[in-house]
Amino acid sequence: MSSVGAVVACLEEFAPSNLAEHWDNVGLLVGDRSWPVERIMTCLSITPAVLAEAIQGKAQLIVTHHPLPFHAVKTVNSDSTVGRLLLKLIAAQIAVCSPHTAFDSARVGINQHLAIGLGLQEIAPMIPANGSDPEVGSGRFGTLAEDLTLLQLVARVKSFLGIESLHVVGRDEQVVSRVAIACGSGGSFLAQAVELKCDGFITGETNYHTCLEAEARNLALVLPGHFASERFALLSLADYLTDLLPGVEVWASRTEQDPLRRL
Repeated sequence: MSSVGAVVACLEEFAPSNLAEHWDNVGLLVGDRSWPVERIMTCLSITPAVLAEAIQGKAQLIVTHHPLPFHAVKTVNSDSTVGRLLLKLIAAQIAVCSPHTAFDSARVGINQHLAIGLGLQEIAPMIPANGSDPEVGSGRFGTLAEDLTLLQLVARVKSFLGIESLHVVGRDEQVVSRVAIACGSGGSFLAQAVELKCDGFITGETNYHTCLEAEARNLALVLPGHFASERFALLSLADYLTDLLPGVEVWASRTEQDPLRRL
């Protein structure tokens, strides 16, 4: 039998908390390090439906990508969604741990998985982390083995993420050879993508004005959605923890789904 503290230590080694952005809230967020763990569920976000699945599945720890709580809270009561979720977690004695942006930036983190899965070569962080490891840092960029049109790049992104539609900025026939990647909501990396002389940029979501800036810069922008750009990695994380923790059952949430639908 493992413990909450032991699992948190494994995650810290895999995605060190010093890689997290300064505004983030990572690590053990709910629970006691001494609590025993035999069942773990991974998810992108803790929602009422996801928590109900964890309780029904008798999970003792949830490893969630998005922190709960994310922002500082002054009260924990049933007046807010965050308060209700925290009360239920504590009542069910389910611990919560989040690696969030540390997982994004890790050597084998989400952005690295995206870059490899999309066939990039000579992969490197867009913003290297302070330290001696050049493979660690925020975002990723690299070159394609052969030039693709924007339509061909879109087809590759759809295939890898298993989605049917996404948003784009750019012309269908626009040629892309050097691609930047930032999972989740990565519009703030646009300037860095331009500085690195990328002609394509893939991020989950961004705002309207960032789309206009990408268009003005002639930078092809591919937006598969926040959920799609990160959810796949929580399936891999469940497999990773299964291999690392013998005797512990780990599964990725089966009820979690993107709250956004295209009609």
